[in-house]
Amino acid sequence: MTYLAPRQGLFAIILLVSFCLQTLLLVISTDQQLSKSRALKGEQMVAQLIDEARLSLENKDRVSLSVIANRYTSEQDVTRILIKDNNDDILVPVGNAPMQQGDTIRQIATKGDAVIGSVALTLKDISKGEIIAMQWPFVIGMLLLHLLLWLIYGYLARPTKEQINAISRDISELHREQFRQLDQRGSERDYDRSSYEDDRRAADVEVTQSTVDNTTTADASAAVRTLNIHGAVNSYIREHQGATSADADTQTDTEHDSDISAGIKDDVDATSKAESAHHTENKPSETSHNQSIGKVAHGSAHLSATRTFDSVRVQIVFHDEFNMLERLAPAQRLPYLALCTQLLNQATTELLKQPLLLGVSVINEPSFDDKGASVLLKADNSHAKVALAGVMLGKLYLMLNKIIHDKHIELSRFALPAKAGVSDDAQSEAMMHLLHGIGKKEQMLILLPNAGLKQISHHVQVQSIMRPTTVYERECAIFEGGNDAMIQRLADVRNAVLMVDNQEASYS
Repeated sequence: MTYLAPRQGLFAIILLVSFCLQTLLLVISTDQQLSKSRALKGEQMVAQLIDEARLSLENKDRVSLSVIANRYTSEQDVTRILIKDNNDDILVPVGNAPMQQGDTIRQIATKGDAVIGSVALTLKDISKGEIIAMQWPFVIGMLLLHLLLWLIYGYLARPTKEQINAISRDISELHREQFRQLDQRGSERDYDRSSYEDDRRAADVEVTQSTVDNTTTADASAAVRTLNIHGAVNSYIREHQGATSADADTQTDTEHDSDISAGIKDDVDATSKAESAHHTENKPSETSHNQSIGKVAHGSAHLSATRTFDSVRVQIVFHDEFNMLERLAPAQRLPYLALCTQLLNQATTELLKQPLLLGVSVINEPSFDDKGASVLLKADNSHAKVALAGVMLGKLYLMLNKIIHDKHIELSRFALPAKAGVSDDAQSEAMMHLLHGIGKKEQMLILLPNAGLKQISHHVQVQSIMRPTTVYERECAIFEGGNDAMIQRLADVRNAVLMVDNQEASYS
C-alpha cells in the first residue's frame, strides 16, 4: 500500500500562497517600472508639443493647435491633451477618452519671459490584468514550477517501509504500555479485594467455630441431663413394680416409659429453647453475623459459573432518564404500554416458531408497566437452547422498539428507548440492578453461567464490562453483535411481527 507524504495538503497550500505572493510582487514591480517610463515619455511629449505649437499658441490658432494635438493623441498611452491660453481659457481639448482616469502632466508654455499658455497631457493607467497578460510566460512558468515542486515533495517525502514499521512498533509499544498500566491497576484492586475477602473469611471461620463449640457444649449438657433423667425414671419403675405377670409388667413398663419419655422430651425441648433464647440474648451480633454468612454463601453459590439452569428470564426496561413516563397522562401512557405489550407477545410467539429454538416455551404472560416487562423462558428438554432464545428475544424486541420509537418521534408522539437484560432465573434480581446501574440505551446485558455462554457462543459475540466494581459486573457481558444467520433470522421475525401489527402500531 502506497502512503501519501505527510501533510501534503498543507504543503500545497504553502505553495499556492507562494505563487500568489510572487505574482503580486511581479505586478507591483512591473507597474512601478511602467509608471516611471510613462512619466519620462509624457514629459518629453509635452516639451516637444510646446516647441511645435509655440507659434500657433501665441497667435491662438485653434486649427493648427488641433492638428498638432491630434498627432500626439494617436499614441496608445495618451488619452487626452488640453491646450490653454495665458488667460487659462481652453483652446483645444482633444482625446480618445476624455473621461478615462490617468496621470496628467502639465507644463507652462513661455516665449522669453512671457507666458503664452499651458499644455496638459493625460496618460492612460495600466491595469493589473494587462500587466499579467504582458507577463504571461513568467506567470505560467511559476505555476508549473510550483506544481512540479508539489509533485516532487509528494514523491520524495512519502514514508518508507522502515519508517512505517518503526511507527507501527511505537504505536504497539504505547498500546501495550497503556494495557499494562490498566492490568496493573486491576491487579492491585483484585489483590486488595482478595485480601479483604480472606480477612473476612478468617473472621467468619473463627465466629462459626466458636458458635459450633458453644452449640456442641450445650448439646452435650442436654444429653447428659437426658441420660440422668432416664436413669432416675428406670430406677423409679423398678422400685415400684407390682406383682403382675412378666408380660403385663413389660407392657405396663413400656407404656409408662413412653408417657414419661414424652414428658421428658417436652422438658428437654423447653430447656433447650430457654437456653437458646438465653444464648441469643447474650450474643445477638453473632447470630446476625452468621445469617449474613449464610446469605453471602448462598449468593456465591448462585453466582458460580458452573451453576445449572433450565430457565432464562428476559427483562426489558425503559431508558427513561427524566422520568417522563410517570409524568405522562394515563390516556397516553396506558395505550403506549399496551402497544409495547402487544409487540413483546407477538415477538415471543413468532420467535419461538423458529426450528432453531425447538423445545423452548414461555411460562408467564408478560405485560409492560412503568417498570418494564419480564419474559420467563423454560427448556422443555436437555437439547433446547433456552439461553440462545433469551438473547434472540431481547435483541428482537430492541430492534422492534427502535423502529417504533423512531416512527413515534417522527410523528411527534411520545416514545421511549429500551434496554434489555438476559439472565438465568436465579440472577434476575441482580440483572435488574445491573440494568438500572450500568445499562445504556439500546444495550443488552447478559448474565449466564458457562453452559449458557457456551450455548450462545456460536451465534453472538459479547464483550466484558470495562473496570467492573462488583462481582456481578465482572460476570456480566454486553451483547456486541451476531453472525449473519442469526441477524437474518431476527430481521425476518421482525418483519413478520411488523406486518401482523401494522394496523395496531400507533396509539392515540
